[in-house]
Amino acid sequence: MRLAVLFLLLLAGCAVGPDFQKPAPPPVDRYTPEPLAAESVAAETTGGAMQRFVTGMDIPAQWWTLFGSPALNSLVEQALKNNPNIQSAQAALRVAEENYLAQRGAYFPSVQANLNPTRQKIANDVSSPLNSGASLFSLHTAQLSVAYSPDVFGGVRRAVENTQALADAQRFELEATYLTLTSNVVAAALQEAALRAQVSATEEIVKLLSEQVALMQKQLELGAIAEANVIQQRVVLAQAQASLAPLQKQLAQQRNLLTALSGAYPSNEVSQKFEFSKLALPVELPVSLP
Repeated sequence: MRLAVLFLLLLAGCAVGPDFQKPAPPPVDRYTPEPLAAESVAAETTGGAMQRFVTGMDIPAQWWTLFGSPALNSLVEQALKNNPNIQSAQAALRVAEENYLAQRGAYFPSVQANLNPTRQKIANDVSSPLNSGASLFSLHTAQLSVAYSPDVFGGVRRAVENTQALADAQRFELEATYLTLTSNVVAAALQEAALRAQVSATEEIVKLLSEQVALMQKQLELGAIAEANVIQQRVVLAQAQASLAPLQKQLAQQRNLLTALSGAYPSNEVSQKFEFSKLALPVELPVSLP
């Protein structure tokens, strides 16, 4: 008996196929051929501090908070809450984890218990099987079964490893969805800030050129300059005014993109507005290989 048990245990340790071996990481320690500079130039958005690269520093999960913008933080949180792709990836991960736990159940014996109560009545002309002679009685039938299939060749173990790998892959899918959404929101916010700065600068240029045209018009009326100079300046003003409309259109499109990324409808435009003056660049820039 002992030899039989020992034999079964030895067979259970024999898994079919080779064990998975992780591939070795590439023999590199940086992205660029030359080492990165220790520090970069100071910027107004960092308070004049020198930005520097920190090799091996982990990127925080909520990396967008490094820009120091409450509006950006709230918009990213809104996008994570309302985006259907995040919710779908989370649901798929829960399914994969439950499948893994269910597959692990094959390691253990299965126990089934069954209780079947019945109520019977014997006809009056038939003798009762009970000592009391009662014609109406209850019968309770209980059943218990225990089954176990030994993993002789490791098939169950490989199946569990497969479901665990699928759960890990789904977890990475969720992280990729999370990173893609947050990066798209931050990139769209920065692009809006850039477009808003361009619109503001162009509007200022149009204002200055309009004032200059008005002054030259007075000079023309006084005979100080020729009309050709005024016409030339009006052409410059018209060109600046023509360049303003496409920038305003791009800004409106960017606002629609931010609204869509946040999970809202086009009629419910996001309230957050972004300008470079309200964004701060992080001082420490983490550099790490995946």
